[in-house]
Amino acid sequence: MLWKRKLLSRCKLYLILDSQVNDYRKLFEIAKSAIIAGVDIIQLRDKKGSTKDILELANKIVGIAKNKVPFIINDRVDIAKSCGAAGVHLGQDDLSIKDARKILGDKAIIGMSCQTLKQAKEAEQGKADYIGLGSVFTTFTKPGRKPMDLKLLQQVYSQIKIPVFAIGGISLDKIIFLKSLGVDRFAVCRDICLAEDRKEIIKKFKRYICEGNSTVECQLPKLRTRVRFPSLA
Repeated sequence: MLWKRKLLSRCKLYLILDSQVNDYRKLFEIAKSAIIAGVDIIQLRDKKGSTKDILELANKIVGIAKNKVPFIINDRVDIAKSCGAAGVHLGQDDLSIKDARKILGDKAIIGMSCQTLKQAKEAEQGKADYIGLGSVFTTFTKPGRKPMDLKLLQQVYSQIKIPVFAIGGISLDKIIFLKSLGVDRFAVCRDICLAEDRKEIIKKFKRYICEGNSTVECQLPKLRTRVRFPSLA
């Protein structure tokens, strides 16, 4: 869908809200401040919580994110459908993109985690709307995963046409280096969620990411209140 392509083309900074990093109360506070500060897309990741608890938090975040930023649920297609999130992010061992699309419909934004060029090509051919590529660097979230070969990073960015977000150990001090490799979209968790001044570090991320980009991209936080997208409800 054209509206999804346009929306995702403007998304550069992707915030991951992870229950392993913060409790629910803090995650909701972070979501509120992050939307105001200018993140472009938000994902809720909770691998261990009960369906009831995750859905309760998801409903609260939908209430503040709707018509401002896309809100994505990690893994749980059922929760994404129930709360009216903008979409779902799937892992390699989760429900297929095709099956998730049957449940959520064509309006849903469906992302896929990939670790290889082959997986990225399969996700693109399977009609994923975007890809999360990593872990680029060592990350506490997935300590058993080795950092990615940066040549692979360049291959994926040069060959895949849908939006690709670099994920895994992404911190402010790595943005300029990654941009030199052709990376233009970033998914961040701890560097924002554990910051003392979250609004300030989000602004710094946006500034670093926007350096050399068009004026329109760098003005997105000011335009956000006028951006509307369909919900799944």
